[in-house]
Amino acid sequence: MRMIVAMGCFLVCRVALGQSLYPSNWWVGMKHSTIQVIVRGDGVGKATGVTVNYPGVTLTDWHRASSPDYVFLHLRIEAAAKPGMVTIGLTGRGSVTLPLEQRRPGNGTAYAQGITSSDFIYFLMPDRWSNGDRGNDRIPGLRDQSLNRDSMYLRHGGDFQGIIDHLDYLQQLGVTALWMTPVILNDMPDRTEHGYAFTDHYIIDPRLGGAKMYAKLSDELHRRGMKLIQDAVYNHVGSYHWIIADPPEKNWLHQWPTYTQTNYRGEPLMDPHASAGDRKLSSDGWFTRQMPDLNQDNPDLAEFLIQHAIWSVESFGVDGWRIDTYMYNSLPFMNRCNQALTDEYPKLTMFGECWTAGVARQAWFTRNNLNTSFKSNLTGVLDFQCLFSGIAPAVKDTSSWGAGVNQLYQTLGEDFLYQHPANNVIFLDNHDMSRFFSQTGEDAAAQKIGLEWLLTERGIPQLYYGTEVLMAGISNPDGLVRSDFPGGWKGDSRSAFTGEGLTADQRVTQELVKRLGSFRLRSSALRTGTMMQYVPQGSLYVYFRYDAKQTILCAMNTGNATVTVDFRRFRERTKGFSQGVDVVTGEKYPLAQPATLPGRTMWVLELQ
Repeated sequence: MRMIVAMGCFLVCRVALGQSLYPSNWWVGMKHSTIQVIVRGDGVGKATGVTVNYPGVTLTDWHRASSPDYVFLHLRIEAAAKPGMVTIGLTGRGSVTLPLEQRRPGNGTAYAQGITSSDFIYFLMPDRWSNGDRGNDRIPGLRDQSLNRDSMYLRHGGDFQGIIDHLDYLQQLGVTALWMTPVILNDMPDRTEHGYAFTDHYIIDPRLGGAKMYAKLSDELHRRGMKLIQDAVYNHVGSYHWIIADPPEKNWLHQWPTYTQTNYRGEPLMDPHASAGDRKLSSDGWFTRQMPDLNQDNPDLAEFLIQHAIWSVESFGVDGWRIDTYMYNSLPFMNRCNQALTDEYPKLTMFGECWTAGVARQAWFTRNNLNTSFKSNLTGVLDFQCLFSGIAPAVKDTSSWGAGVNQLYQTLGEDFLYQHPANNVIFLDNHDMSRFFSQTGEDAAAQKIGLEWLLTERGIPQLYYGTEVLMAGISNPDGLVRSDFPGGWKGDSRSAFTGEGLTADQRVTQELVKRLGSFRLRSSALRTGTMMQYVPQGSLYVYFRYDAKQTILCAMNTGNATVTVDFRRFRERTKGFSQGVDVVTGEKYPLAQPATLPGRTMWVLELQ
């Protein structure tokens, strides 16, 4: 007897013998038309044969694994195949059914649209942003039954419904794309709030609302002209994943005689002088004891991961792909996976977490102009260098010498190493580091300069939740930078959604983001224009964003003292214009005469 367990309109197929299918379904009309199907269940490997009898679907091969609980098979789905239920017979072990569905319409226009410099990303942790459905706070049968907002390491109850309830707020900020920490099931005993320890790739975490609500969130975003980014993890899984409990083959994991942790270094991967041991430790060491390291060079595992990526985009209408711990993966595998996604979805874009030192090393992981043997096809990276060697030292330096702004200037001057620097995602902070407000000693002026830079610099701006209302926190421990968003829970005394209980500095900073974020939506120069920067003079740093339609002058003074801005220096870009209008305050500055820029202040001027 076959049983179908529904997850909204998505299916996980099981039979009486407890067998499961991966992927749980597929589609007709896909470029990825020959698929690997994994059948998992007690003793399923004892099947003496495999049969498929469905028009337009051919069984090309099958094999067992070292574990007796798996059968691997490949199905070729012809162009003439129609949607329906494909029965896979397992001689002596029953059968299982693979749903073959019609494709989602609108590839590249309604979904899989890609994330570009025209977008503004808001990054949040679903468990910590807003609780819209208290009924899913605890799910019977899951290991982690915690629910306590007073503990940074327990679950707090945020979910997809809470996000849907407040999409208006994101649009008020000018946000066009939503990135969440992973939404896949994390059936671990603890620390499940962050989502990075998957335990079943094909189940969306029911504590967030499950597949049905994830699909609804995607639909609501797209209805508003917004986009969805999924956080992908190929490097590791949670220690309670079925891959760990019963690996098909021993070499699905990187095995060591004793627990061996990665060195968390990307440099050995491209260092011509690196030792083989350091290089192996970078790629094959485990991220933590709770996150075993996957061996993507195993062809069956590689196909499992690639198909899951395609399945996620097609199932939920994902537009962009953020890739966690990018540099610890097998990089040839990553090139293959990235290519498979873009073959199926030509406009889909991907950006990777490449937390390393130096612009050249960061550029090595994406499409670049380096003369090296390995060439990456990754669309873009999270631009750690623009943060660590750019805006952070710039706003922390209050002197008149301008060492900080010179560092920012020099870092951007190395953009020649990238093929497409505008594809990089720039940011001030995230869930793994101290919040920007804390990094700057809770200096509201520094925060405002940082935010104005974020929304005017080249690249794709990403705002971590709460940065717009001066949320603070030091990353040791990491739970302190993952606090609840104010107003996301009934009874909160403060609310970023309504402004209730916010300080004057918090309200002013939030209003700055709203005004500049909304302006950016209408500004072709900021979204897709060219950038030109001028050598800093003391603590004054000036750059322009411009195109044939619009010119924006950005001037930051990071020092405490006032500086004089002589617009004549910038004739190359100001020619033909008579004044600059501050897009935040509306104040006008005639370009024919010098102007005084106060200390710890930034202007964003539209030239007229």
